[in-house]
Amino acid sequence: MLVSSSGPDAASRTALRLLKQRLPGMSVMEGATSVEPLATNDPPILRAATVVEGTTLSAVRVPDFSPQTRSGFGAFLDGAQKVQIVGHHEGMPIVVGTVSAAVRIRVNRRLTTWGHQPPRIERKIYLPLRYLPPLAEIRAAGTDRDGANWQIVDTSTADTNGEYPSQHPAVLLERATRAVDQQREQLEDRLAEAWCARGESPLFIDGGISRSASVASSWSAVGVIKSHRTLYVEGDALRVVLGLRKGERSSVFRVSPRSRSSVMSWYLRLRRADGRDALWGLVRVEMAECDRPSDRADEISRWVMAETTPLSLPDGRWDKLAYGVRDCEEFLRAIS
Repeated sequence: MLVSSSGPDAASRTALRLLKQRLPGMSVMEGATSVEPLATNDPPILRAATVVEGTTLSAVRVPDFSPQTRSGFGAFLDGAQKVQIVGHHEGMPIVVGTVSAAVRIRVNRRLTTWGHQPPRIERKIYLPLRYLPPLAEIRAAGTDRDGANWQIVDTSTADTNGEYPSQHPAVLLERATRAVDQQREQLEDRLAEAWCARGESPLFIDGGISRSASVASSWSAVGVIKSHRTLYVEGDALRVVLGLRKGERSSVFRVSPRSRSSVMSWYLRLRRADGRDALWGLVRVEMAECDRPSDRADEISRWVMAETTPLSLPDGRWDKLAYGVRDCEEFLRAIS
């Protein structure tokens, strides 16, 4: 977990005023400490998946793609999060979390904010209530003197086994960071569900689509995953995926995560990996179940490849990052 110090933003200063009223013994940080998102605790794994295009997983050249190919995506969805440690109470971390999400639509080749659902921003205070003085007032998360409404999230609740977390500050900070991450996902899912309910055009979602049943089953939703903590291939199939060339995709397979919705998926190589890491320019695409997965995968792959121009420079993830997603990130950074 990486942290960096900077001055508290306006929202954090508002939260500090509320907290100092309720926690007189609170130690305020000289500079709000921003916490980087946590890497998953899950180890890198290989997991077999059921091939639904042919009998064995193989490399498929995406047909009919050229630099003039037009993308069919009408919009892009991404979310962002910011975690700041604003103080401590007897060593217990006090965290302000900000999450945001937006849909940016393409109009005459320009990206603008979707009018039917404005960008969403939520800010919450994350406290280990079990290890703090009685805070009946702050539990209700009333309003501060400026009228700002703050919801309190308890980072010291028991797990499914009835065990409470350690008082170690790092444990409680990790809990807060994961809670912020989950809140961002919920915000993204609500926007994706709103888009799919209207069915206007295909939506490019930065990440998977299986968390929401309505999104996972929608023709309008396409998820593009840039990280590969889990690779849904084993043995010869792994060699096929790692050996994909630019403009090639894998056969379509089915991903059925536990407690999530089943989707169809495939790997797609966006950039030449010569002299690079084996995962360079490799993304995994998710779509809803359909009757003709080969044709649909070819069509969506052409769209995803078309979105690699212009390059998302100077972003270090330019080998996989669509320009429309980078636009979402910059927009959210500006408003939150």
